Amino acid sequence: MHDMTMELSLAAAFVIGLLGSTHCIGMCGGIVGALTMGLPDRVRQSTHRLLPYLLVYNSGRLLSYGAAGFIIGLATATAGSFFQMRYPIGGIVGGLFMIALGIYIGGWFQTMVVLERAGAVIWRRIEPLGRKLMPVQTLPHALGLGLLWGWLPCGLVYSTLAWSATAASAAGSAMLMLAFGVGTLPMLMVIGGFAHKLQAITQNRWTRYLAGVLLILFGVMILFKALSGGHHHH
Repeated sequence: MHDMTMELSLAAAFVIGLLGSTHCIGMCGGIVGALTMGLPDRVRQSTHRLLPYLLVYNSGRLLSYGAAGFIIGLATATAGSFFQMRYPIGGIVGGLFMIALGIYIGGWFQTMVVLERAGAVIWRRIEPLGRKLMPVQTLPHALGLGLLWGWLPCGLVYSTLAWSATAASAAGSAMLMLAFGVGTLPMLMVIGGFAHKLQAITQNRWTRYLAGVLLILFGVMILFKALSGGHHHH
């Protein structure tokens, strides 16, 4: 049963990344543009020369997501066993976050602004490191920037991180964050003409509404599972 739940959760994390990255393309699309700007023209204008850089940036970003998941999973698993709580608090927090995220992505209310402001404080500390790596001319530079990029203040990432805390293990949380990261790849790997076409679909009001409703339903499901005693009855 537990494996089945985990598989469902990983699939859900992937879908959240895929649907959620429709909102990210605005912020992260600009970053991808900035990251590739420093590359020589012969690299930028050739897909197969540019691809390694994009893969390395995104690998760095996914590694950071995995690390953040691992840290949060470790912290919550330790706290959970320490407090022996009747209700899995992580499930309640994760469910509420997911609902707030759905409202945000649907464009109904800016529920994530507070979180992103808090993240911006952290980002101000990290950003100068990124500047030292610009302009990117080597793959190690690209990896370094990708690792930093993973800590960018983003309501989507923070919400998924809060939800990943419900995995109740460091490895489980890390896996959920990686699955989420893989979901964001299609949107952030395509650049140029195709990105605009993709953006037109994803910025469509109905696509956003659908993504929002799905995330809200998913949040309600997590909440319901947590409040009915979560995994204690299995």
